[in-house]
Amino acid sequence: QAQLTESGGGSVQPGGSLRLSCLVSGYEYCSYNVSWYRQAPGKEREFVAGVNADDSTRYADSVKGRFTVSQDFFKNIGYLEMTSVTPEDTAMYYCKTDLPDICVSLGELGTWGQGTQVTVSS
Repeated sequence: QAQLTESGGGSVQPGGSLRLSCLVSGYEYCSYNVSWYRQAPGKEREFVAGVNADDSTRYADSVKGRFTVSQDFFKNIGYLEMTSVTPEDTAMYYCKTDLPDICVSLGELGTWGQGTQVTVSS
């Protein structure tokens, strides 16, 4: 069964930077792409950034130009580089894997990590 483990969260001052990592294990047959979501207290979980199947990237408007998403396919790690952070970026950050639909027949599904907390304050 696939497992995702996020790391790299913590406290950072406004304007600072942070790099989140998502270690992926357990996929035997299928390739996957990593995306990132976040959930602030009292708010719904929202999309932040992701790597597409063609290796292109997509971003929420709120982070475009400040965050960079990437994926190391050999090391099975996804990354979210966060720069110029603001207090509005404070949230629990989750990574998620997306797989082709055919992978369901192979018993492999996308899944979520447990989250890593990012707090931006002075």
